[in-house]
Amino acid sequence: MKKTMAALAACALMLAGSARAQDALMGSAETINQDNFKFSGYPIILLQEGENETGLGLRAGYGFSRGFDIEAKLGFFSGVTYYGVDAEWWLHRRDPDFSFALGVHRASFDGGGDQFGLDTTGLVSKKVGRKLEIYGGLRIAWEFPDPGDSYRRINLIPGIEYKVSDDIDFLAEFGLKLNDEAANHFAVGLAYYIR
Repeated sequence: MKKTMAALAACALMLAGSARAQDALMGSAETINQDNFKFSGYPIILLQEGENETGLGLRAGYGFSRGFDIEAKLGFFSGVTYYGVDAEWWLHRRDPDFSFALGVHRASFDGGGDQFGLDTTGLVSKKVGRKLEIYGGLRIAWEFPDPGDSYRRINLIPGIEYKVSDDIDFLAEFGLKLNDEAANHFAVGLAYYIR
């Protein structure tokens, strides 16, 4: 299993190309179970006019209590490194589930001019089969470039989460931009749980 996960991570790294940094959700409204760890990796393809751009996203998280987790996130793009952390609360535990996440992030550019940001996400998910869940999220990120004027990115993000095994989930999502500052994106990857 460790060799398989390492091979998948290496393949995803090879896909990383040039992109401006933007994060993906890659998960349903359920939080990580208490005292469990979650690790995930996924290429992020930004769908832009002209040429699509690809980066690599990584996450590591821990379930602190029933219905609360924290995840660290990294994004590697050509000329940009994106890193941050978010906290998620599972507010409604029925079908459908609802959670809310609040996070901070920073994008570091090779030429300087780092950018700080805050993000909020409302997320709804519903089981549509024994192993399949669909989810949808609304993410609003406030960006504060240095130097430069602040702006917002707003995305509506539908996706699926399929349980491959007790410890592995397959995830795929498509982010729709709702304003000019955001980008459409597609992401696909795996989440691995240590229980």
